[in-house]
Amino acid sequence: MKKILLPALLLLGLCIQAQMKSDDVKTFTLKNGMKFLVVEDFSIPNANMYLFYKVGSRNEYQGITGLSHFFEHMMFNGAKKYGPKLFDQTMEFNGGANNAYTTENVTVYTNWFPASATEVIFDLEGDRISSLSIDPKMVESERGVVLSERSTGLENSPWEQLSQTLQGTAFLEHPYHWPVIGYEDDMKNWKQADLERYFKTYYAPNNCVVVVSGGIKYDDVKRLAEKYLEPIPAQPAPPKINIVEPPQTGERRVMVQKEVATPYLMIAYHVPEARHEDYYALNILNSILTGGKSSRLYTSLVDKKQLANSIFSGYSESFDPTLFQFYAVTAKGIHENDLEKAIYTELEKIKQEGITEAELQKIKNQKLMEFYDQVETINGKSNNIGTYEVFFGDYRKMFDAPALYNKVTVADVQRVATKYFTRQNRTVGVLKSNTED
Repeated sequence: MKKILLPALLLLGLCIQAQMKSDDVKTFTLKNGMKFLVVEDFSIPNANMYLFYKVGSRNEYQGITGLSHFFEHMMFNGAKKYGPKLFDQTMEFNGGANNAYTTENVTVYTNWFPASATEVIFDLEGDRISSLSIDPKMVESERGVVLSERSTGLENSPWEQLSQTLQGTAFLEHPYHWPVIGYEDDMKNWKQADLERYFKTYYAPNNCVVVVSGGIKYDDVKRLAEKYLEPIPAQPAPPKINIVEPPQTGERRVMVQKEVATPYLMIAYHVPEARHEDYYALNILNSILTGGKSSRLYTSLVDKKQLANSIFSGYSESFDPTLFQFYAVTAKGIHENDLEKAIYTELEKIKQEGITEAELQKIKNQKLMEFYDQVETINGKSNNIGTYEVFFGDYRKMFDAPALYNKVTVADVQRVATKYFTRQNRTVGVLKSNTED
């Protein structure tokens, strides 16, 4: 098996290098501090623009929680040149589409469009960054929308309710404590001055990284950026987040009651941020545990023992130490304690016995295949380049990722499992019906 896997891995690495190189990314920084990363790709007559604003719920504090997500909504509600609803209408008229998302760490706006419409997209973005309307009437309307979104999410999603409770228990001091959508009382009491100050601080050009990929030349991107975005003034750097979550010194447990068919279970362990040396080993461990139907937890707990209907885990990029989380729904007739113990048994096997070389090589190959598939498309190029620039500090580290995954050893995976998957470092959440014991 090894003789087949290793050459495949090396060949794939060569394919990736042939597909895209770090030199293919050209960069420039405007006088106001807005950084651009550009990839020319004329394989299709389309382009995209990804704008990564380094603002998320970690930049909030009690009293203004939810503002990052709120501005994700407000950015589509009109500015000086393009009024209410005109952003979407203009983009659609020119054959484009857009989306956006907010996390604990960033707010990201994504535009897809024919390359022939590039100047219109720059005009749209320049307008809403420089002169977004924060009209009190629009604020009240959108406040109602996000309040409804919050209540609907908590009402309809067991995971949303359990996740918010668990995260608020796992983090006691760091701003990862509050949910991205915010607290209801804060959302009802945002002041106009809070909104204007927050937008000016975090939607400054010097707090944004822009990635443009597709059928447009670097010189044209630079010319349009200087025309539409460089006139926007820079702002003082946002305040640094200095709060460090103290080490957890004992297991924490929470219970949420909600009518569900079977209990929901979440287990979270504190783990490092993206720039930490353990990132790649933890990422591989995540895939070994729940990455597909051949993964350890799925095979053992869903297929063989039938203790769970579903199980998955999550570990994603972050600026500060974050959580490695497990999510499971118990099978009918199974007590959540039995499922929880079975998860710990599987984790203990890795801590005591490690994993096999074949398992590790399989995941390494999967990671490289995923990487290769992503950088084949202009969307994958922009998303990955922006992610590495923002979270890892340099887009060039994206091209080091295949080698860094390949360097991870069986011993590395066993070491991080042993280091982080400890009882004193975990928070456990259970959501179940009132009628259950």
